[in-house]
Amino acid sequence: MLTKAEKTTQFILEKVSPFFNKHGYTGTSMSDIVKATGLTKGAIYGNFEDKEDLAIQAFNYTIRRAMSNLGDYISSDADGLTKLKNLTSFYKKYYFTEKLLGGCPMLNVGIDSLNHNSALNKRVVEVMNKLILRIAEMIDQAKTEGTIKPSIDSMAYAHKIYAQIQGGIFVSNMLNNDNHLSELMIHIDQMIDSEMIV
Repeated sequence: MLTKAEKTTQFILEKVSPFFNKHGYTGTSMSDIVKATGLTKGAIYGNFEDKEDLAIQAFNYTIRRAMSNLGDYISSDADGLTKLKNLTSFYKKYYFTEKLLGGCPMLNVGIDSLNHNSALNKRVVEVMNKLILRIAEMIDQAKTEGTIKPSIDSMAYAHKIYAQIQGGIFVSNMLNNDNHLSELMIHIDQMIDSEMIV
């Protein structure tokens, strides 16, 4: 059961997160935040330390929503190779999911914060490193299970896979066409089959 303060915080994040994701830290004004929530500036800052704290928590909220279904695709019950293939299945459909959120938060917030907000950018990099590590863990699991070659450098391939995912998201968004992301996911599947599988 959420307290009244927790409900207010949740409400603010629900209303404000799309602004930060679409318009960035500098592009989201305090008047945008007040207008989106219908709350006073004092009420908002009663729940967050400052605008930077709100932006970081808004990013956390948005990335959790964006990745909420990923857990279903890479269930701990599945074997490592299945998880890797399910990862690409998830991202084949991701373009339309992230469109509803105003774009991919990793891409939007990462680029926006790079030269404008070091604390926010640090948080994006932390999440990125966690995702890359998760992919490496899937590869390690598959190696242990004997389906991926033991000689494969798990972290190197995790970086390679993640770079292709984000590259596909970027190109698809810029050209407003999901085919680019889908084709790169097919390319990752082919890379797994031709280079990684025993």
